[in-house]
Amino acid sequence: MRHRLLLTYQLLTGLSDTSTGILLLAAPALTLHLMRLEAPAAALPYLSYIGAFVLSTGLACFYGALLITSHRFTEKLEVVWLLTALTRGIVALFVLTQVATGALPAGWITVALSDGALAVLQLIGLSRGWLSDEAR
Repeated sequence: MRHRLLLTYQLLTGLSDTSTGILLLAAPALTLHLMRLEAPAAALPYLSYIGAFVLSTGLACFYGALLITSHRFTEKLEVVWLLTALTRGIVALFVLTQVATGALPAGWITVALSDGALAVLQLIGLSRGWLSDEAR
């Protein structure tokens, strides 16, 4: 994986999750509207709480981007990728089961698909040594 592509990936995932997390914390109803999703008004405080976890994932991605600018970043970035892939994978499975059981509307499948795709991408990258190749 090329250095610039890796940095771009880290910055885009960091920007996406950090901005979503901040918006969920500050304005969950607006955030859901922007995502074209729905939730009962009573759930909004819990969505703000979830925003803290989304924000932490985004900040971890930004930390990964910062690591790329250092000389020996591979091992630390592998940990970032593993932990954010686990978080994304668990979120994807949870949302998928909630949509499948009817607990969440079908529109939430986009969350499962995006988090699941990024988790799979990172796990493939880890298993194929993409980050190790980058360090050479």
